[in-house]
Amino acid sequence: MSAALRALAALTAGLLFGLGLALSGMLDPARVRGFLDVGGAWDPSLAFVLGGALAVSGIGYAAARRLERPALDSGFDWPRRTRIDPPLILGAALFGIGWGLSGFCPGPAVAALSTGAIPVLVFVAAMLAGMAAHGFLGAGRRSEAGPG
Repeated sequence: MSAALRALAALTAGLLFGLGLALSGMLDPARVRGFLDVGGAWDPSLAFVLGGALAVSGIGYAAARRLERPALDSGFDWPRRTRIDPPLILGAALFGIGWGLSGFCPGPAVAALSTGAIPVLVFVAAMLAGMAAHGFLGAGRRSEAGPG
């Protein structure tokens, strides 16, 4: 498939994802922090968004497992590693701490860039700096993702 068609498909998927986040209210960090505040004024709305996402992705993965290859690529990039190891635990902990403190995770933060809000810009800048630091510090490690 052509690179332009693949880029158009990626753009369309990203726009649909961002629209879904906006419609569900997940661009509001206060709503996310409300979901994480189980001891206070808990807001369960994110649980419904997560449940819907889990159902859709479960169906998608089940369908993808039956296909020889995706429509716009030569093969699937399934993860090879399934082991829970210290780097995974540390990364998950850092993700959770950042999510709880800021109310953003990467997808909604990128979608929220459209608001131009300063906290979003700061979060995305910090996220990009963290990605660059990981790339620099983890330069010796090879990615173990690939078809499998």
